[in-house]
Amino acid sequence: MQLWYQDNEKGISAENIRWLARVFGCDDPKATSEWQTELSVARARLVAKRRALRAGSDGHDAHTPPDTVQNAAIDVGTVVPSPLAHKSDVISPRPGFSLARTSEAVFNRGSPLDLSASVFAGAVALGFSSYFLGIHSIVYPQANGVIKQVGYLWAPNWTLLFMVLMPLYFVFVRDLVVFWRGARRSQLNLEGEGIANDDMWMRKVAAFSVTYWAAFLVCLPIATVLQWIDRCLTPLLTRDAGNYPVEWARLAIERPHVISIPEAVAFTGFAYLYMGVVFYLFFAGLILLFTIVYDFWELGRDPEPGVDGEYHWQSNQLDLKIMRGIFRCCILGLLIALCMKLQSTFMLSSESTMAGWLTRDFLSVLGNHEKASDWFEYSMPTNYSSLLIVLATCTVFLYGLVRVHAALRQQGDIGHGRNQRELGIMLALVALLIIVYVLIGAIAGFSILLCIGLLSAIYGLIYPSIDT
Repeated sequence: MQLWYQDNEKGISAENIRWLARVFGCDDPKATSEWQTELSVARARLVAKRRALRAGSDGHDAHTPPDTVQNAAIDVGTVVPSPLAHKSDVISPRPGFSLARTSEAVFNRGSPLDLSASVFAGAVALGFSSYFLGIHSIVYPQANGVIKQVGYLWAPNWTLLFMVLMPLYFVFVRDLVVFWRGARRSQLNLEGEGIANDDMWMRKVAAFSVTYWAAFLVCLPIATVLQWIDRCLTPLLTRDAGNYPVEWARLAIERPHVISIPEAVAFTGFAYLYMGVVFYLFFAGLILLFTIVYDFWELGRDPEPGVDGEYHWQSNQLDLKIMRGIFRCCILGLLIALCMKLQSTFMLSSESTMAGWLTRDFLSVLGNHEKASDWFEYSMPTNYSSLLIVLATCTVFLYGLVRVHAALRQQGDIGHGRNQRELGIMLALVALLIIVYVLIGAIAGFSILLCIGLLSAIYGLIYPSIDT
């Protein structure tokens, strides 16, 4: 200490600042953080003072005003020690607009219920609008004479999906983002505290800007606008449903006395716009989950020299917390895909209601050998959309599983066997839901497997730390 602060050209490095803060803070994370901040500011003032003295000895005014010294301290790149400073990386000013930063702010700011409540409110508004328009519950005769329920409120991919599954998904994603961005990230990164920690996190988020834009372009212009034009606007204007079944979105073609063409165009346009925005936020949540795992892996890959078992214990707890959150989000993503495929497959069947369709499939395995349902040859792009959701969700889950599994093996924790068993059961449950998704409508008795998958998914949502 005497050598560092004597009247010479010596100085203290960021590494020594960090170790000194741990000594003065008795290795307590909070005290270490406070000591590190104070020592860094003191070093900045010392550097600024020496710079002013050198300027005075070179013929300039040695009596530098206090505010000039303070500004000089701010200009020093060591005010807030950061691993970026070690790499000679200069912190650049934030851009005016960033889709990645804006999407992250949607999940991170406000109350925990803001995003979920907004999605729920939009779904409720669509439900009430369908009731006022008279398309909430509509039966329509099919080509084989079966009276089929095609009302808006009877479609789980517009009601159950947006009123239950999506709000729950956003709650879990936001909980994990806030958990990671807060104090937990700084536990593994002693060099970044407060503003520096937020800046490093936002840099990781901004690194995925191209991915956010790709998701935005797929969800809004393609999956929303083009699909609405092809499935709703063109059939309504030409009064020809084409290769699509008659349902609430195209009911004005067959029953203009129930809902007019302009009303149908306006309602479907709002519904598809709402769907596109919500699904973009869904994919943005997946990108944030991927970013959390990537950031955790980078911070935990090279721990500080001399760390003890406490560090590994904290890292182990973060491993499990992150993986359980991703597991819950993956379950909800697969349930969303199940809702979409159930509705699209039901529209291809000759059954009158979805409950009757599932009941008959269930009874067919128990000895009821009635004639199998006929299938219509309709175009169903929803099957492709649900497949994309399954692939994206499972990609994030598998990436997190691989990283967490590698981190647990690297740490060699005491509960290694129990944690590995928990990860294995998570993988098995996800695989079960994927099998259920693939077999919907493909085999007789898929509804039994569907019930087993739903019960397992509900248990996984409530108790993600599966160990039995």
